[in-house]
Amino acid sequence: MIKSADKWLPGYLAWWWNKSSRPVTDMILAVCDHFEPFHDTDKTGALERMARWQQALPEVNAGQTDADGHLPKHTFFYPIEQYDPDVVGELESLARATGNEVEIHLHHEGESADQLSKALQQGVEHFKSHGFLGTDTHGQHRFAFIHGNWAIDDANLDGTGCGTRGELALLRKAGCYADLTMPSAPHPSQCRLVNQAYYARSTMHGRSHDRGIPVSQKRPPLRDDLDHLLLIQGPLGIDMGNRKWHLIPRIENGDLTNNNPPSVRRAKNWLDLAPSVEHQPGWCFIKLHTHGALERNQRVLLTHEARQYHESLRAFAKQSGIRLHYASARELTNILHAAEDGKSGDAGLWRDYLYQRPDFLRPHADSIHL
Repeated sequence: MIKSADKWLPGYLAWWWNKSSRPVTDMILAVCDHFEPFHDTDKTGALERMARWQQALPEVNAGQTDADGHLPKHTFFYPIEQYDPDVVGELESLARATGNEVEIHLHHEGESADQLSKALQQGVEHFKSHGFLGTDTHGQHRFAFIHGNWAIDDANLDGTGCGTRGELALLRKAGCYADLTMPSAPHPSQCRLVNQAYYARSTMHGRSHDRGIPVSQKRPPLRDDLDHLLLIQGPLGIDMGNRKWHLIPRIENGDLTNNNPPSVRRAKNWLDLAPSVEHQPGWCFIKLHTHGALERNQRVLLTHEARQYHESLRAFAKQSGIRLHYASARELTNILHAAEDGKSGDAGLWRDYLYQRPDFLRPHADSIHL
């Protein structure tokens, strides 16, 4: 069906019918970048892209602080199957200089469970060598995940883009604390649940994330259950203010592109669509995505347009009486778990609640506001 509406529209309508108005006190905003510097280029081109980011991002972010004094956060989900020590070394330099974090992205197709587990283990080891990845209370390295080609847990059901069923459990056992792949609409891999933060039980049927248990203060957490994985979705809905031919409403899916740049108008939609923890509606979790290594999206991420957006967003939050918290994927997950455990008040206090910041950022703790 057009725009895969047969998959997501019934879930969206059910969500819309059941949603209630909520006074938002805290907006936790994470940009999760499917960061692929090797896309359609060679190593020289990848290094040129890294140089562009190293030059532009500090200038864009300078002075754009949130309610906690933190600069805008940009989590780089780098594809572990494209690991190159020189390119990732430049990414490490960028992340160190800007206080940002790097998490795991993976494109794969047709692997067995053992092959996928080995690929994840190797990726974790590569990233640990750069000081990436946070740690849990036992000192174990943990990671957030985004699936390449959107097809997590064989979401296409024909093997394309993935082919590995039971993937949620494999990810969880490899150290994944949350998947942030969705939404993928209009891609056919889009799952049936929308605008949720929830635990999905891994099965061997594929598309395990079509169903799940919402994160709630009133239920025992499932974060330590190896058969369940936390999924945090970005906003997905119908954008009545953005119409094709000034007639047909477009989809709002949290994608930041030159053709659909971030704006206060979109931010209002994100606040309406984004998930919160059941019985803690005041904290709103907004997970956005982009493909920032590609030149076709860099105008809205690395130029004066990005500065103007942050300035207008900060002004909107102040006028609305909302605390704006720029967050990494790890920090957003930590704050969500804090809400799950009954914490309230200023959400920014819980950025390191369960998963500590990665090693390469810890020396910066006393010198820059991360």
